[in-house]
Amino acid sequence: MNKELKFTVFCIENYKNHCNLSGSEVVKVFTDYDVFGYINEFFDVLHSTSHNYINNDIDIYLKSRGYEIPA
Repeated sequence: MNKELKFTVFCIENYKNHCNLSGSEVVKVFTDYDVFGYINEFFDVLHSTSHNYINNDIDIYLKSRGYEIPA
């Protein structure tokens, strides 16, 4: 498994806990809103930050695309 794929799995797992969603729900959101593309494009920056930063950054990305973050 390459480092980008490992990081993507890390993001899914952390975002799942961050929003109290199932893994399949996170994959659907990430697919529907192209979060996977975002993670891939900004891998070099994101992988060197904390999981809290990554989760907040994904929240901002999703909100900018009209997704309502679960409370």
